[in-house]
Amino acid sequence: MEVTAIKDLMSQFDASSLREFSYKNGSEDLVFSKNESSALATIESASVAAPAVSATPTIAVAAAEEVAPVAAQATGQAEGEEVASPLVGVAYLSPGPDKSAFVSVGDSVKKGQTLMIIEAMKVMNEIPAPHDGMVTEILVANEDVVEFGQGLVRIK
Repeated sequence: MEVTAIKDLMSQFDASSLREFSYKNGSEDLVFSKNESSALATIESASVAAPAVSATPTIAVAAAEEVAPVAAQATGQAEGEEVASPLVGVAYLSPGPDKSAFVSVGDSVKKGQTLMIIEAMKVMNEIPAPHDGMVTEILVANEDVVEFGQGLVRIK
């Protein structure tokens, strides 16, 4: 597959609402994903016959899209322990689109209280507060894709 064709597919993929795209043709595999901080496309070609040498060239094209942090901190980091995401998925701050948020900055929380939901593979996983305290900062926005270990909220 030509590099210009790959670039054209990448721009169409970026403009679409698809989260993942894969294409296979013989010995070529092409995969795009928006589930990470940058999209990655990989092509694997068939082995090139050369005297006693076998090569599988790989072309990697990365879309340079950096996601700006949602919570801008004017005076530095807020106080409290950071609650990290236990899985990769989409964070939801409320139980439904027309419902109020589970917690807001300044709210008191009890151990086990739901802070947010992370959807992974169509399963809604409640994220509980690890201890009693007060929410000092919410580090993600509604419907953000979060990574394993990424900070979600701070509790003091």
